Amino acid sequence: MSLISLKGVSYRSGDEQILNGIDLDIEAQEWVTIAGPSGGGKSTLVRIIASLLSKTAGKLTFDGQPIESYDPIAYRRRVSYSVQQPTLFGQTVRDNLSFPYQIRQLPFDQQRAIDALEYVGLAASDLDKPVIDLSGGQRQRVALLRNVMIYPEVLILDEVTAGLDAENKSFVWQMIRHFNQEDKLTIIAITHDQSEIDDAQRLVMVENGRIVAGGAQ
Repeated sequence: MSLISLKGVSYRSGDEQILNGIDLDIEAQEWVTIAGPSGGGKSTLVRIIASLLSKTAGKLTFDGQPIESYDPIAYRRRVSYSVQQPTLFGQTVRDNLSFPYQIRQLPFDQQRAIDALEYVGLAASDLDKPVIDLSGGQRQRVALLRNVMIYPEVLILDEVTAGLDAENKSFVWQMIRHFNQEDKLTIIAITHDQSEIDDAQRLVMVENGRIVAGGAQ
């Protein structure tokens, strides 16, 4: 049984048919790269998987159960979505890394946060650094760490390296490989970056609201 299964999933907004009959199965711990022309429906597809949009037709199951059977908040703790332009909140890095604990009413694991920061090239002292003092690449790393301070099962990445320089891209993809290979997270990543497309473990191409390659296992 696939962790995520879409059968005939479509999405329509007004008179516009954005997705049409999507069939896609994703296994636990798989890394799926989604590519295709701008406006083809990639982001709509992953937002439906993330329960940020509701499909208008078809069936979507997660862990064998229809997505409609899940409490949305509980589901989003299992399926985490990270966007291209990271939004950090509060005043400091600590405010962001402690947030997943706060919403679950759990004590903040400061040592885990420090270890995570050091793993991505930041320092323990950066825990109390104002977010306004972070570079774009550092902001993206902190945003990704916030999503995995308490591990989800699925991490969805919507062009998270767009606009980053080569060094920061390398840092981010090193993080993601670790999440997939060591922490056993399922990764679904949208990209336009040709090097990421060339290196894809499994490439799904989406054009004009349909999967044109890579949908079948």
